[in-house]
Amino acid sequence: MFRLKALTIATVALIAVPLSAHDMWIEPTTFSPEAGTIVGVRLRVGQDLLGDPLGYDPALINQFVFEDAAGRKPVVGRAGSDPAGLLRVAMPGLLVIGYRSNPSAVELPADKFNQYLKEEGLDAVAALRARRNETSAKGRELFSRCAKSLVFSGPTNSAQRDRTLGFTLELVAERNPYAIANSQDVPFRLTYESRPLPGALVVAMNRFNPTEKLTARTDNDGRVRFKLKQDGMWLIKAVHMVPAAGAANADWASYWASLTFELKKPL
Repeated sequence: MFRLKALTIATVALIAVPLSAHDMWIEPTTFSPEAGTIVGVRLRVGQDLLGDPLGYDPALINQFVFEDAAGRKPVVGRAGSDPAGLLRVAMPGLLVIGYRSNPSAVELPADKFNQYLKEEGLDAVAALRARRNETSAKGRELFSRCAKSLVFSGPTNSAQRDRTLGFTLELVAERNPYAIANSQDVPFRLTYESRPLPGALVVAMNRFNPTEKLTARTDNDGRVRFKLKQDGMWLIKAVHMVPAAGAANADWASYWASLTFELKKPL
């Protein structure tokens, strides 16, 4: 549910990107830091892993945190800065970075909104609009970002896992991707309001070959599996849209989940 006092209007940088450039992801300055080092947390908005910087904007941020074995801490940033934030790696292990935005409003002409629904696999929303005779209506939407990134410090440890941060829409790697050989599948789970989300389209793309996307729809437990053979940074993403409840300026609310990490061949 939305609190109007938390509602912000999208910044010019977000509005100006093309319709298909909806993706937002976290791209740290390194995915394999040493303990004690400072990591810059870059936020990017774009398409096919080519993105523009999204600076630190207190009006947009709902949560900007990272979590290690000792608990959760804030990512520190300064208004307009890129990287948007900084964190210190206090100990070896898997570290989870998370960014959750406040909802922003956008309005699209009917043809662009319908194309966007098709591209993101939001078939149920398109079908509901058709049943309501709204296919030719403009799309008034509130969108929220739910981005995560995994970085790993020290020796590989399969016992350390991704953790849930409590985001409205959240992707979780159910095995440590840094500890999986390239012959094994990487399982992911998608949740909406902390419950498994079935039937959602999940997309995986690699920095070195972003147009060769892997796609799958979640099963009844919200799970998908991908065989990630390519080294380099991976972006896993999904979108979920529901009718906007109690919002005077929007008919739909969308949530954009992403998860990034980097795979490397063992030395």
